[in-house]
Amino acid sequence: MWKKKAKILYFLLLNIAVLCGLTLVLLGDPGSALGDSVQADNNPTIDSISHSYHINLDQATIAKGYTVSAFNTRTSGLKLSLVPEILGEQTGVDMALLDENMEMPWQVERVSEIYQFEFLNKQAYDNHKPFYIQLAYDEREAEEENLLNCYKQIFFYDKNYSAWRPLPTKDYPEEKFVRSLIHLPFARIAVFSYPNILTSGKASWYAYKGGNFTASPDFPKGSRLRVYNLENNTFVDVEVNDYGPDRGLHPDRAVDLDKVAFSRLAPAWQGTIAVKVEPLYIASASGKVLGIGGQGALPKPSAAAKSAVIMSEGSGEILFEKNATSTLPIASLTKLAAIKTFLDTRPSLDRVVAYNVQDEEYNYEYCAKWESARLKVRDGDTMTIEDLLYASLVGSANNAIETLVRVSGLPRDEFIKKMNEFALKYGAVSTNFIEPTGLSARNVSSAMDYAVITKEIFTHPIIQKASTMAEYKFSTINTKENHTIRNTNQLISTNNFNITGSKTGYLEEAGYCLMTRAKNGNGEQVIAVILGADTREQSFSETEELLKYGLRKFEIGN
Repeated sequence: MWKKKAKILYFLLLNIAVLCGLTLVLLGDPGSALGDSVQADNNPTIDSISHSYHINLDQATIAKGYTVSAFNTRTSGLKLSLVPEILGEQTGVDMALLDENMEMPWQVERVSEIYQFEFLNKQAYDNHKPFYIQLAYDEREAEEENLLNCYKQIFFYDKNYSAWRPLPTKDYPEEKFVRSLIHLPFARIAVFSYPNILTSGKASWYAYKGGNFTASPDFPKGSRLRVYNLENNTFVDVEVNDYGPDRGLHPDRAVDLDKVAFSRLAPAWQGTIAVKVEPLYIASASGKVLGIGGQGALPKPSAAAKSAVIMSEGSGEILFEKNATSTLPIASLTKLAAIKTFLDTRPSLDRVVAYNVQDEEYNYEYCAKWESARLKVRDGDTMTIEDLLYASLVGSANNAIETLVRVSGLPRDEFIKKMNEFALKYGAVSTNFIEPTGLSARNVSSAMDYAVITKEIFTHPIIQKASTMAEYKFSTINTKENHTIRNTNQLISTNNFNITGSKTGYLEEAGYCLMTRAKNGNGEQVIAVILGADTREQSFSETEELLKYGLRKFEIGN
């Protein structure tokens, strides 16, 4: 977090700088002239109380090319590099350091002051050619927040959308500043860092395709990165074609390089090297770049699904919600309540039971035979109750649920009644079940209700385990026929989260539904529920955003 003590230090240093005078920097090449200062002919006006800076630039001055520089201390500073032909007419330039309360984006962490600049003559700049801006960031602040080795970008504030928009940015970590091109005559700007997206760390190698490729846990496939060996300053340009390394095992590993690419930086026998990563192109994923969509970085996540909620499991605090109390069909999310009700009968999981084809006839009251997700077994096939339970949660098999209801020892109506009693016990007043699979659109709940009751459902360890398995294999006992059942929640197959509970669902009337529970390194859990997404991919991408938001709230202590 941006600390008050850092601001106090900044303003003390700023006042010293004011007494010493500010400078105007003559520009030649933008890459070098930003550091070479000469005294300007024009006398700037400095207001140390409101922390503003003003200078008038005449025609002769702007024809030479220059950099306007202000607020320069160890932890801050803003420079505008205005080469010849950037400005067409003389103009005043206002620069200010802002100390007002502005909403910050949730995905990134601010590591600089917020600055504002403006060309007062609106005719002086016509946007035809971008110019460089340079912002310093606070090394100690970034290091304190574990952001020093993370990817940084300059963002500008878009008042029309109340959002912060990123600019293509180059980081100079040794000098502790970043540079970017901008084409705006007025902007509010700041440096933000992406938590956990490393651009400095270690790199090892792997043998795969034999080319200039890399594996990254941060940048999507198709991204292009420039990787520097910090020991000899050589670099190689690589394309991301795989996911890895696992930060749980290697927390300081920025990327892993294909052996061919690694060998361009160091001999393979070195094993690992210290590297710096510079993104050249970042591919989009689900219509977003590093989690930021076309509207920019917003204070809270957005959801296009009909209903959504993210809840802190420990406190019950609702961290985000959209129509969270609306009553909607929940499709196969129903199965979580059915399995909880079944386990409350205290069954023996290794008990062998026979499948009865009549069990699945209940399913066909609500769908055609070819529409139902089912366990492909025949009448009389034998298996354990554990096999049926995993088939129900991993593969969402509707016929397996009905078999569990039959062997529970409860009449079917009584079983469904107990499902409703369980929901009502925990205050889920919008929830009603008329059958145990979710095939009926009359099985309804709200995102809020289901977050609350799944908190109780996942106290059972076997439900946690079964709902988070990528696949389950078993063989029928009498026929020895092998079965492999795969989970339809693709988030389980990624290493992005420590998922501790999940269930997918779909009906035409319900849309795509998804409940997911995830845990951070401190054991804190969040529960996300999405109801009524238009596509399965949308349910995954919006759930992923909600989980990141919820877990991020734990990190920053809000």
